Amino acid sequence: MTCVTARPAGKIDLVDPQEVELVRSAQAGDVSALGTLLARHQAGMRAVALSVLGFGPDAEDAVQDAALTAVRRIGTLRDPAAAGPWLRAVVRNACRLRLRAARRVVPVADPRPPADPATPERILEDHVSRDWIGHAIDRLSPALRQVVLLRHFSDVTSYDQIAAACELPVGTVRSRLNQARAKLSEALLATADEAYDDTAARNAASAREATDTLTAARRGAFATVVADRWSPAMRMTSGQGYRGGVDLAVRGMDLDLAHGVRQKLVHAVTSRDCTVWEMEMISPPDDPHHCPPALVWLMSHREGRVDRLRLFFPAVSAGRTAGASAG
Repeated sequence: MTCVTARPAGKIDLVDPQEVELVRSAQAGDVSALGTLLARHQAGMRAVALSVLGFGPDAEDAVQDAALTAVRRIGTLRDPAAAGPWLRAVVRNACRLRLRAARRVVPVADPRPPADPATPERILEDHVSRDWIGHAIDRLSPALRQVVLLRHFSDVTSYDQIAAACELPVGTVRSRLNQARAKLSEALLATADEAYDDTAARNAASAREATDTLTAARRGAFATVVADRWSPAMRMTSGQGYRGGVDLAVRGMDLDLAHGVRQKLVHAVTSRDCTVWEMEMISPPDDPHHCPPALVWLMSHREGRVDRLRLFFPAVSAGRTAGASAG
């Protein structure tokens, strides 16, 4: 289950000159351009992670892994117009690595990372982004900075070696590296907000739209909102097996409200052609298990209007075979 952004067979997406320029600038070492590129596609990347791993920290970690992979490998992207599919593929690969790791017993000692011409050391030596990487690492706490420097910028690379060098349990080393990765990923995305204020403003506007949509629904005006903001040809699918159009979406919302079910926005992120709204589902007091605890709206846009909606229930999906996806 993933956000539908592909066009019908025989049609080709128009090339976005601004995006092509962002990719070229990022490949030349402009980290703010890379941060902006990631911010533009964050919703699509997040949708892929949620569809493969379900709602939770693993999905967040996979998106963060993908962001840091983009720092190392943006130079390998041959077609600047294909940044979106490339980033989503990077997220999907990160998710699959996590699924494979969960299926096997992971030894305490991990091998040295394979040789990679785009290692952090190489970036520091040869890439214009070396100043950003250095400053980002400097902003980490001393405890996190120490394990990052050992892991990525020394010959002491295995968790066992780092644990011995720092006199820490191996589990603590893993935890600190995870925290460092998250902070570096956040710093990378923050460069987009610093250079392009519209990124944060766009996500805030999407959050307001989600809240306004839920408020309108509670007062019986959901159909009006849908008519104003969604395409009449919008197609909807649901993790519960429902398929239909605008009428199904309106009936479903009205039926939930009639049963006392409420939704509360938890998080909103949007890009040029994809939006993710993460909702808390609140069951009626007399039927506390009426609905799953969470719901994700995965929406794609065309010409400024919602043309695809996938309602995704993470708790339900977690009980199914991981990795299955549908367009």
